[in-house]
Amino acid sequence: MVTPIRLLIAASGTGGHLFPAIAVAEQLSDYQIEWLGVPNRLETQLVPSQYPLNTVTIEGFQQKLGFGTFKILTRLVGSIFEVRKLLKQGNFQGVFTTGGYISAPAVIAARLLGIPVIFHESNALPGKVTRTFSRFCTVVAIGFESAAKRLPGVKTIYTGTPVRSQFRSQQLPLELPIPENVPLIVVFGGSQGAVAVNKLVRECVPVWCAAGAWVVHLTGDKDPDAGSLQHPQYLTLPFYDNMAALLNRASLAISRAGAASLTELAVTGTPAILIPYPYAAEDHQFFNAEVFTKAGATLVFNQAELTQPLLESKVMNLLNSPQQLQIMAEKSKSIAIVDSAERLAALVKEIIVKN
Repeated sequence: MVTPIRLLIAASGTGGHLFPAIAVAEQLSDYQIEWLGVPNRLETQLVPSQYPLNTVTIEGFQQKLGFGTFKILTRLVGSIFEVRKLLKQGNFQGVFTTGGYISAPAVIAARLLGIPVIFHESNALPGKVTRTFSRFCTVVAIGFESAAKRLPGVKTIYTGTPVRSQFRSQQLPLELPIPENVPLIVVFGGSQGAVAVNKLVRECVPVWCAAGAWVVHLTGDKDPDAGSLQHPQYLTLPFYDNMAALLNRASLAISRAGAASLTELAVTGTPAILIPYPYAAEDHQFFNAEVFTKAGATLVFNQAELTQPLLESKVMNLLNSPQQLQIMAEKSKSIAIVDSAERLAALVKEIIVKN
């Protein structure tokens, strides 16, 4: 009997890190997979029902050196030894990680043991962890081709970013009371919501609805004013599980520019107005949005400069221009790598077999 290959997946924090990792794991059904995460993060809700979850206590570095830096470094060193022990005792043969600070102890511990590491970077501008630790990885898979030039001396392979399985299976019906032939605007801010965008959108909704549009607004769970606007054509929810069906039905999306959200927009061919999160590390969402805007798939606006009249009018202009929406949809689909999960799973297998 052949012993299954054991793989540790290090992915933590937000849907942008977790959903691509879960998509790859689903393609590796012949592997024995365990997970590495952080206590009290999203992985504690999504992972345990599917894979054994191991956690280490670690956090990101502050922008400036301060009192907490020593504490963070101490935790990092401790977590490296914890992960090294886990890898050795579990006889793992490979590590796959999707970035973020959980990658640091995973990469270092694996390399100390000579275990191959496959790293996936979804953003057009690789993060500090990626730039620091990618040189220790066997290979770095990238979600945007432009990321390669920002990782000099590192072996990179363009695979795109995997999407959740719902985007790849037969579409489930949209279980929301929306008429078939009305324009639908979908607003979402990624797995953490977007309070500033929510406020702006609520100011615009009456005009859009008066013009015949319907709006599905996914506010996240941190918006204190989420239920403040009531209108029969305005549906507000913290989250909606079947995003594939929702985006396929949408005439237009208004979104942040996280890599996972953009990938979902590309796979569904959804035209979008992007409002990059202005406080994202090194403004990386702007660089993500730039790729889509240059392709003609989206419009992008700086949050600080976006006003109610501007957003109101841009949305109305697009809804009144079906031909432009169709062109944007086609451009968006041209960016998508639909089989990204298979490509990454094949890369994981190739690297582990070689080692």
